[in-house]
Amino acid sequence: MAATQFLNTAQGRRIAYHHQTGSGPTVVFLGGLKSDMEGTKAVHLEAWAKARGQSFLRFDYSGHGESSGTFEEGCIGDWHQDTVAAITELTTGPLLVVGSSMGGWQALLLAKAMPERIQGMVTIAAAPDFTEDGYWASFTPEQKAELKTRGFVELPSDYMEPYRISKRMIEDGRSHLVLRDRLELPFPVRCLQGTADTAVSTDTALRLLQHASCADMRLNLVKDGDHRFSDDACLALIEASVAELL
Repeated sequence: MAATQFLNTAQGRRIAYHHQTGSGPTVVFLGGLKSDMEGTKAVHLEAWAKARGQSFLRFDYSGHGESSGTFEEGCIGDWHQDTVAAITELTTGPLLVVGSSMGGWQALLLAKAMPERIQGMVTIAAAPDFTEDGYWASFTPEQKAELKTRGFVELPSDYMEPYRISKRMIEDGRSHLVLRDRLELPFPVRCLQGTADTAVSTDTALRLLQHASCADMRLNLVKDGDHRFSDDACLALIEASVAELL
């Protein structure tokens, strides 16, 4: 496997990445919250792209994986800056963006920042606006008070140690919401969602489908699919969705 490379951004962050050259458009994988570029979906899709001779980019947001910083320091806006920096510095030409969970939110922010570069988008259990509609909306009065006094709250996770959610993440998230104002997606979009996902509900997928302005947008629900969406059938569906838009 090729060695990890690093990009120093204008914000002073060091972003770890793997970039495979090939024919365009470049497939860009945007991972989820507290995930990294060594996850099953990212690595599988890279191997699939390599077999096709397709350009491919995967990277770690700051505070994730091999990149600089800590998760607790980060927020949606920081990771959007990381995404824009990686794509601007490391790729040219059209993009096929694949966003998983929080990466789905990042993909939609990217669509607002550089729609002219995006040829198509595939989302996997996309979680737009989750800091407000998921975290803040579900916080108890005690948790909201703790956020104000301590600057963070800890939330249990089904997959790893508890998430420490900072006051900064909540407040920054409010300036990056995508489901409140008009959301133009001037390219084909394929949304994939498991019905047994306990982290992102099918209601969220339906809300995105109904909210976005897009001439060619489809939602594929997978019965009993979970949030990982990484068994053989789900990986094959991701491949097929990307291939269709390529």
